[in-house]
Amino acid sequence: MTVEEAGIPKADAPDATYYDKHRGFGEVTALLTASTNAEVLIAILDTGIDEKHEDLAGRVIASINFSGSRTASDVNGHGTHVAGIIAGIAFNARLMNVKVADDNGVVWSSTVARGIIWAVDNGAKVINMSLVIPTPSPALEQAVDYAWGKGVVLVAGAGNNIKSIPVYPAFYPEVIAVAATDVDGNLWSESNYGDWVDAYAPGVEICSTLPGNNYGYWSGTSMATAYVSAVAASALTTVTDTDGDGFVNDEVSGLLGSILVIPR
Repeated sequence: MTVEEAGIPKADAPDATYYDKHRGFGEVTALLTASTNAEVLIAILDTGIDEKHEDLAGRVIASINFSGSRTASDVNGHGTHVAGIIAGIAFNARLMNVKVADDNGVVWSSTVARGIIWAVDNGAKVINMSLVIPTPSPALEQAVDYAWGKGVVLVAGAGNNIKSIPVYPAFYPEVIAVAATDVDGNLWSESNYGDWVDAYAPGVEICSTLPGNNYGYWSGTSMATAYVSAVAASALTTVTDTDGDGFVNDEVSGLLGSILVIPR
């Protein structure tokens, strides 16, 4: 039960802003249906965030540590990389650092459930979960249901095991399950896949922030998940409530599942 394993950074880019280096950045921004100026609150459930990074400073407005780590900051690097992708696309979105994975990337379903509930109760409108749990969990499912009932958009990675076996929380119907595409727009050779996957987004050699004002290229469905969360934050501001339930998370989920796809 870990955050999705991302590739080791292939190179650093200290002389360039990370969003200029994103693979597929133009592809994703072309899909935006709303202004990137939207100040939507996005919770990142991960290994923490280096809130002092030069490109993330001032973006994180809340932080909590549910992991066994001694710090809410990011020692692992995974959460900071995910945060940089989101911050680089949804320019004015605000972030919540919800540390649910320890410094080795290990995470438990009960901890993720606690993180979801805390994020919802503290105003999150989008919850990014670039993590995988192999088996279902009643507590996790209840937390997902709680968030969905509050109008929150939930996004999770499909995993990097080249399998069609569902993983959690991505498999829950309320969650947008995200697979990764390569630089040519095809399904990444290491991405999970299947009819349970809802959306596909760039996930190969994505340059983003790393702790200590560093940058690096990582690959994985974690990176693709971050792209979808950023687009969801923008879509939330213009999508209308077509079914009269008082929320637009269902409309946003349907929209992203229809436009961020590749042939299966």
